[in-house]
Amino acid sequence: MRQIPFPDPGRPDTRSTLRFMVWGAREQWRTQVLGMLAGMVWMVSLALIPAALGRGVDEGIVPGDVGGLVRWALVLLGLGAVAAGTAAARHFFAVHNWLYASYRGAQLAADGVERSGPALTRVMPSGEVVTVFANDIMRLGGVYDAMGRLAGAVVSYIVVGAILLAASPPLGLLVLGGGPVMLAGLTLIVRPLQRRQALQREEAGRLTTLGADTVAGLRVLRGIGGEQTFLRRYEEQSQRVRHRGVHVAGIQAALDSAQVLLPGVFVVLVTWLGARQAVDGRLSAGQLVAFYGYTAFLTMPLQTAIEVVDRGIRAHIAAGKILRVLAVQPDHDEARPAMAPLPDADADLVDPLSGTVVRGGRLTALVSARPEESAAVADRLGRHGPGPHQTTWGGTRLEDLPIRDVRRHVVVSEPDPRLFTGVLRDQLLGRRGDDRAGTNADVDRSADADARVLAALETASALDVLDALPGGLDGTVEERGRSYSGGQRQRLALARALLTDAPVLVLVEPTSAVDAHTEARVADRLAEHRRGRTTVVTTVSPLLLGRADEVVLLEDGLVSARGTHRDLIDHHPGYRHVVLRAEEDET
Repeated sequence: MRQIPFPDPGRPDTRSTLRFMVWGAREQWRTQVLGMLAGMVWMVSLALIPAALGRGVDEGIVPGDVGGLVRWALVLLGLGAVAAGTAAARHFFAVHNWLYASYRGAQLAADGVERSGPALTRVMPSGEVVTVFANDIMRLGGVYDAMGRLAGAVVSYIVVGAILLAASPPLGLLVLGGGPVMLAGLTLIVRPLQRRQALQREEAGRLTTLGADTVAGLRVLRGIGGEQTFLRRYEEQSQRVRHRGVHVAGIQAALDSAQVLLPGVFVVLVTWLGARQAVDGRLSAGQLVAFYGYTAFLTMPLQTAIEVVDRGIRAHIAAGKILRVLAVQPDHDEARPAMAPLPDADADLVDPLSGTVVRGGRLTALVSARPEESAAVADRLGRHGPGPHQTTWGGTRLEDLPIRDVRRHVVVSEPDPRLFTGVLRDQLLGRRGDDRAGTNADVDRSADADARVLAALETASALDVLDALPGGLDGTVEERGRSYSGGQRQRLALARALLTDAPVLVLVEPTSAVDAHTEARVADRLAEHRRGRTTVVTTVSPLLLGRADEVVLLEDGLVSARGTHRDLIDHHPGYRHVVLRAEEDET
């Protein structure tokens, strides 16, 4: 048994959906072959039971030969034992192939999500990404599950056709030729079904996205009375999904009914032809018994073939969704080698697009009447977002540095704080929950880490959050930090950013959700905590602006003035208008 997750899931063939599915089969070809061998032996054993039963009638019951009867009874017993054993083996390999193919697809998709980062949700709705993992992954594995039975169905069908061909050429020709013709007729159903299922999956993805966005913003919606508007949007999208589902259901019902109707019609034709030959005396009693056994058995391989067609459609759509995830290119190439040495920690940051210059080792504030303008500058200072970035650090373009080094040395804290489920200490330090202290040295390091955490919480004025959490630093943060207010989440996110000890820290609206008294404490402590290190704050709060070493005013995305908060208040009307209006809005 191989370990899951795979140490290396492999390099998939992404040139087409079919090539991707074939590549997945090759990656587990041993268990696929074993499953197919077990499936062939299993179904051939079942196919030979009517033949053995007919011979027992002709050689044992009709002539009254007890020895012949016992001999063929033992043959029937042996075929049953072989069928039972190989059925268990086939089922084992089927489940193995199903799970391993599904988890390989999940691992590849997860790697693709991690690699592409924020670029993914600009290409695919978040709800569609969720449905890839919730539904498509397991549907991809379903087709590998059925390969053993498909191989058994094909071989057993040929065996039965050959037996009938030897006993009666018309019957053999009907079986060997009629089955493929019947299955070929399913192509009239397959393509429309595939197209309608793909459309239905897209609408379901949009519904999931809308639901997730609504739940995430429920508190805001209630505050502005917008629940009914979003409820109507959700109802409308639900109706679109239902409408697509009805379209799929009609043609899916046709395929499901074909699994019963077509084999049934085929068996009726074979039975009618065989019965006529029995009446004419061209079939013996044993052959007649075997003949009816064959007609009952033939429904199994035919239904299996139709089921594989259905699973193949679903797997094809699922593989296409996974390939969409894998096709999204990240904003930055992590494998790109360094083209310049890492600058000094206190080097200046320059954004040529806006004209912003951030002096090294100083606290700089960015002010704009439109927060999205200052946030865009913050993103460029940290090399976030798509496209080329001309931002320089100490004269070196951030583009010329490995993205991992940029992320480690220039940290941008987003305005929307995101907390995850887990122990508070681990959430703030950014480590895994299983990264625990063990030895005495580990305990010492853990004590040092706790001291750092408490200092960051003190700076962020978030010790009250710690006091309210049962267990303190060992307490568990609920999903998305939903038990905290917006201001508490924002202060915890600020503490988490401070704990990175990044040489350059960019904070986007770090106190927009806290009251004035708390904001004043944060402003004083932040300036002291980051003294001597490069810090950028986007804000219009006079409390934070008053503690900044330099304030940069942006108008229409460009730097229009710079200086201290007091100088700009006294001499720049535009700055005064932005800051005082923000102060009035807060009061």
